[in-house]
Amino acid sequence: MRMSELPTVEVEIFIDAPPERVWELVTDIVAMGEWSPEYDGGEWLDGATVAVAGARFRGHNSREGREWESVSTVIAAESGRSFVWAVGDPDNASATWRFDLTPVRKGTRVRQHVQMGPGPSGLTRRIAEVPDREADVIAARVKEHHGNMQATLEGLKSAAEKAG
Repeated sequence: MRMSELPTVEVEIFIDAPPERVWELVTDIVAMGEWSPEYDGGEWLDGATVAVAGARFRGHNSREGREWESVSTVIAAESGRSFVWAVGDPDNASATWRFDLTPVRKGTRVRQHVQMGPGPSGLTRRIAEVPDREADVIAARVKEHHGNMQATLEGLKSAAEKAG
């Protein structure tokens, strides 16, 4: 796999809670930091207080002893259905993340998705350091994202079902 192919990861889970409740949690950029192994929380910027298209937020992240911040822009927010944001420049995002919520069997199927690239990121910097290992670097990050996203959804499920 190459970065030019825009690698993606997708995980999903069933949550025994209505989409409206799950929506409150997936758009809570502070609480999401409680469940994610890498995202430590964030804050809305420019006076924004909720997820709406165009709103921006700063995310705090940590991984392997490193800490960093990123600014993301919400590119879609349909209450109870989907929450999508671009990390960095929305026209050349380092990653685009999304949560899709689907009502099913008295609950909600939640699908979390990330597309890496096309913009610059820590991943592209690492690939530039070892270009002959691009596929291995991407495979490792895909595997890491998958595990982190699964853990995030498990935490989300626990919180949503406990609150419901």
